[in-house]
Amino acid sequence: MNRQNVLNLRSFWQIQIIGWCCFYLFHLLESIHAFLTKRVFFREETVPVFFMFLGSVILRPFCRWLLRQSRSWIAFELKGAAAAMVTSIPVACASGLILQNFNHVPWHALVTVWAWSFFMLFMWCSLYFSIKQWQQSSMENERLLRAESALREARLLALRYQLNPHFLFNSLNAVSTLVLDGNAPAATRMLAQIGDLLRTSLDSEVTAEVTLSQELAFTEGYLAIEQTRLGGRLKVDMAIPFETRDALVPNMVLQPLIENAVRYGVAPLIEGGWIAIKSGLDDDRLRIVIGNSGRPGEGKKKNGNGIGLGNTAERLKTLYGANFEFSLGWPEAGGCEVVLELPLRRTRSLLEAPPCAL
Repeated sequence: MNRQNVLNLRSFWQIQIIGWCCFYLFHLLESIHAFLTKRVFFREETVPVFFMFLGSVILRPFCRWLLRQSRSWIAFELKGAAAAMVTSIPVACASGLILQNFNHVPWHALVTVWAWSFFMLFMWCSLYFSIKQWQQSSMENERLLRAESALREARLLALRYQLNPHFLFNSLNAVSTLVLDGNAPAATRMLAQIGDLLRTSLDSEVTAEVTLSQELAFTEGYLAIEQTRLGGRLKVDMAIPFETRDALVPNMVLQPLIENAVRYGVAPLIEGGWIAIKSGLDDDRLRIVIGNSGRPGEGKKKNGNGIGLGNTAERLKTLYGANFEFSLGWPEAGGCEVVLELPLRRTRSLLEAPPCAL
């Protein structure tokens, strides 16, 4: 919206008429005693207010012109006072002539009406400037918020797309390993699973956050690929309570963490291992824990500062600022444990009956 549209408040005439009517009624109520004892009171109070209303209409184009000059507030007030002083002269003269039935108007009465008109018109100009500048400030803040939101979404989108080639490279590398091992059926099945997973990723709407249930559905597709590659060496344990399923989480936040868990905690072991994914609520926080088995003392050596963890930390910071926790731990029993704590936000009410945990 350009500057000229900002200065054309669509509801100006509604505010103008309602404001002057309220002022007029308040003025009548303030002098109700004089109205009951003096018959001409109604006429004496109505005529000046009517001409002041006309004076404000005349002042409006001048005030709009002043605002377009982008001058300081002091300049607005000084020039507004000068315009109100000049405009109040014909207002006072017209009011005096009508009240005196176009006869001689006493100078003291004229000065009184002029001073009152000048004060009210000056206050009108100040109020007009205040409303318009508040409106411009609000629209500028809204524009900045939209720009910041667009920048944040673009950054999150770039970070998410950064994950796709990383995941694709690792998956194709696993396919090539299966081919070299002579396991053509598993390689074929794995390629089909990779295609399905990428199709789901590309076809789905790109949003910064999804529900935990949606994120888990994508994660299960990835785990199916890993189970094809590792066979019985990879065991998966999920404990996802129903009340956490509609909580919002960053899009594709689990896949790189689980990929690291498989890569460093399960794949290097001849006997394989397990991946555990758990979620829970802690007051207004969503807690997600991803753990793997591994061997005692080995996980910390490979402390995975690669693209997956770095990308995840950057996305969490972009989405939540400082209102999140993201930590890695190495239990004494071995393996690695990643803990995510996010502010709890939901998209809908819980309408379904709670199923058993996976």
